[in-house]
Amino acid sequence: MKHILEVDGVMLNFGHKKILQNIYLKCTTGQITGILGLNGCGKSSLLKIIFGEPLTENRSVRIDSKSLLTNKRLPSDMRYLPQHNFIPNHLTVKRVVEDFMVDEKELFSSFPEVEQFFYQKVGHLSGGWKRIFELYLILRSPCKFVLLDEPFSHIMPVHIDTFKELIQEEKANKGILITDHLFEHVMELSDQVYLIKNGRSLPITSLQELDDHGYVRLLHS
Repeated sequence: MKHILEVDGVMLNFGHKKILQNIYLKCTTGQITGILGLNGCGKSSLLKIIFGEPLTENRSVRIDSKSLLTNKRLPSDMRYLPQHNFIPNHLTVKRVVEDFMVDEKELFSSFPEVEQFFYQKVGHLSGGWKRIFELYLILRSPCKFVLLDEPFSHIMPVHIDTFKELIQEEKANKGILITDHLFEHVMELSDQVYLIKNGRSLPITSLQELDDHGYVRLLHS
């Protein structure tokens, strides 16, 4: 069944500074939606608002035209990968895999190294492996939509390639919202892209448009 996540009317101010102004975006299951923008433009805040953090009352978040009026989000509706680590250190890797209802054999197939510390506590993992583990859990857990904030940060290039393949596979099962400062990966993966500029969301279809808006600088002959 196809599901549609729509976000509009988002307005966010920090003091007298307007961060987001009447933002609109749409994400559909079976598609990857990218969000780009300069540092401080409000990308992370927007994902937090979609997930339900009460940063502003000026927002409308809907799944299949049904408004999500409270700050509660069901795990079956959406999962969110923040930039910071979120899994408690005292839990074992095995316990967390079970809690997120992820297939351990598929996890070992993608990342065989995990099997070596499967029964250890999450706190014993290095920073890089924590990020890999958390990203995998969010991406693979059963839900309608996942929100990925800087998923490729602190991850080795070889693992980035693995996750790009997994993201392409997983979009058959859910809608994926992704933002990352490594814009080439976002452009490559995404079926549609929005650029956050001056507080507004602008649909983007090419690198040339990113250049036109001053987000990147392409080499012109």
